[in-house]
Amino acid sequence: MENLIYIKEFSEYPGLRHCSISDDSGEEYYHSILNTTFKDCYEKGLKLVVNLDFTAGYAPSFLDEAFGNLIYDFGVDTVQKFLEIVSEQEPDLKEMILTETFAQWEERRKNDDEPKKTKEHQNWFRLKDGELITKSN
Repeated sequence: MENLIYIKEFSEYPGLRHCSISDDSGEEYYHSILNTTFKDCYEKGLKLVVNLDFTAGYAPSFLDEAFGNLIYDFGVDTVQKFLEIVSEQEPDLKEMILTETFAQWEERRKNDDEPKKTKEHQNWFRLKDGELITKSN
């Protein structure tokens, strides 16, 4: 089984990396939708499918921040097991996420280089030593 979400349901016009510089940012998408949805799928043993299609386009920084935070909080092995990114319209962006973002953010995770938060967010989840913990600003 799987759970399917479309970024277009968050915004037809995704913004930039951080909340402090644009509306509908990658940071906001991660904290308002992706983190909790992924955590729920992880707990249920379901694959989360994220569809990149049907938006007006993306700044690479939006995707890097959203999916990078996911790698930081859950680790590359868990994300690769429970996440599938699909895109008919933007296959190069999917490839960028899988090859560049995943590797760079896994390195950040290993180095404890915490992601920047530019506004207060609701609590979010992180997998640490095989256990889900709740994080806050």
